[in-house]
Amino acid sequence: MSVYNLSAEKILLQKIAGGDEIAFKHVFELYKNRVYSFVVRFVHSKADAEEIVQDTFFTIWQKRDTLPNIEHPRNYIYTIVRNKTYNYLNQAAKNQKILAQLWANMQVESNGIEEQTDFKDSEMLINRGLANLSEQKQQIFKMSRFDGLSHEEIALQVGLSKSRVKNVIVDVLKYLRHYLSINTLKISITAYFVWLLS
Repeated sequence: MSVYNLSAEKILLQKIAGGDEIAFKHVFELYKNRVYSFVVRFVHSKADAEEIVQDTFFTIWQKRDTLPNIEHPRNYIYTIVRNKTYNYLNQAAKNQKILAQLWANMQVESNGIEEQTDFKDSEMLINRGLANLSEQKQQIFKMSRFDGLSHEEIALQVGLSKSRVKNVIVDVLKYLRHYLSINTLKISITAYFVWLLS
């Protein structure tokens, strides 16, 4: 990695603001590989990572009139790419097909989220995720997972059918899996982002 030259990069941004395509190409060449490495680490798809990289630099070009006010070019570029990566993950959470592909790619490239975070972090995220659910869903899930009650025992206590209790638990587990995948990745992105800028 080359030495970071703040003054030189600020000059490049000023040139880009004036429509200098050569300066823009220089910044693109300077950052494209670093930005790509950052993105692919979290989206686990080369094609999607390349698209996010292209979109990042397209955004920089589109907003070039604001570039003379940027004090730290590197921070600015990584902030854009971090936000676009967040957006991708949020879209993945809403789109079952994208999320399934993201999970499949992650399983190939890593040992899973459970091994990337320690127990306390996972427990904190699970509790935060549960807090977004209705009181009844929280109660049923806790009775099943924390109190060790059977579906039949829970059904008797909450006044629902055994099959309904089972469906609630399946729904909660599915939701928590999505919640953990997205939020664990976001925590990792933030930590990696801070490291990059340190």
